[in-house]
Parts: sequence; structure tokens; C-alpha cells
Amino acid sequence: MRDGSIPGVHGRVRPLTLLGDPVLHAPCEEVTDFGPELARLVEDLFATMYAAQGVGLAANQIGVPLRVFVYDCPDDDDVRHLGHVVNPRLVETDGVVVRGPEGCLSLPGLEAGTERHDHAVVEGRTAAGDPVTVHGTGFFARCLQHECDHLEGRVYADRLTGRRRRRLGRQVRRASWNGRDRGAGGASKAGG
Repeated sequence: MRDGSIPGVHGRVRPLTLLGDPVLHAPCEEVTDFGPELARLVEDLFATMYAAQGVGLAANQIGVPLRVFVYDCPDDDDVRHLGHVVNPRLVETDGVVVRGPEGCLSLPGLEAGTERHDHAVVEGRTAAGDPVTVHGTGFFARCLQHECDHLEGRVYADRLTGRRRRRLGRQVRRASWNGRDRGAGGASKAGG
């Protein structure tokens, strides 16, 4: 991000990829070039996330299969967390496992009770290549885990079982944005 600027203000809003798009269901590639194209991607991710009123967004959600995500997410104490991580690794999850409502910008308008740990630690790099460690609790921990899942080719629906999975599958099939029956098997509002 540029010094002192608001994230996304120089970005371009890109179309979101929706459930069923192959880019959402394959692991993303490591970033190797920390140049101006990466900085533009981060700006575009912020612009797109804000336009869609999300709290997190992974690069594959705009069709770019790179390991990058952005976030502007509160924790359970309403403390705002704002940033991005390149080549993130979820290095720790612990604490209580909480089932809470979770949705995804790639499954617009849908959500399901999804189990996540209430503490998460992510390590990675900034767009400038500097090391970064992000600690999250509560809702923000959910967001971090959600975005890391995206970069591994998973969406929150992949974590569902039984009745919750079947219910979400029915909702996906009826969703106005779903042009064909995709089911919830490849099937995510925590992050992006």
C-alpha cells in the first residue's frame, strides 16, 4: 500500500468469482514477484472487497490464483484489523471451537453455521516483501482462517457436514447467481 493512503482508493473493482469456478477449488500459487503488479493486485482486492461490503477477500475470488488476501475486519471487541498478507501460512489455531454464521462473497447472500477456532495466527509477507505476523481472535480469527482456506482451494461449505451441508446445497441450487446446479460439494460471510 502507498504510504498514508486509504487501501483500495487507487484500485479497480473487479468481478467476483462465484462458487463452481475452478479457480476457487484449486490451491493458489506462491507469489515470487513483489513488484508493482502485486501492489496493484492488493489495491484491487481492497477496492473490490469494499465495493462488495466484505471483511476479507482472497485473490482467487477475483480470478487471480495467487496466495494473497486482504482484510478489514473487526474482532469480537469491535477492534478494527486492516491489512493484507502475501504467501500466508496459518501457523496456529487454538482456543475454543465456535460454530458461528459464516458466508462468503463468492456465495452471495448465503451463510451457514461453521466451526472455527477462536484464535488464529498467520505469517507471511507484505506487498513490499516485509515479514508480517497477524494474530486474530473471535470474528477476526474466523476471517483469517476463512481467507487461508480460500488460498488452499477450499470454501466454508467444504467444512460443513450433515444437515447444514444439505441445507446450504439446496440454497446454492436456488440462488439467483447460480446458473446451473453446482451443489455444495465444491461449495462460503466471514471473509471473502
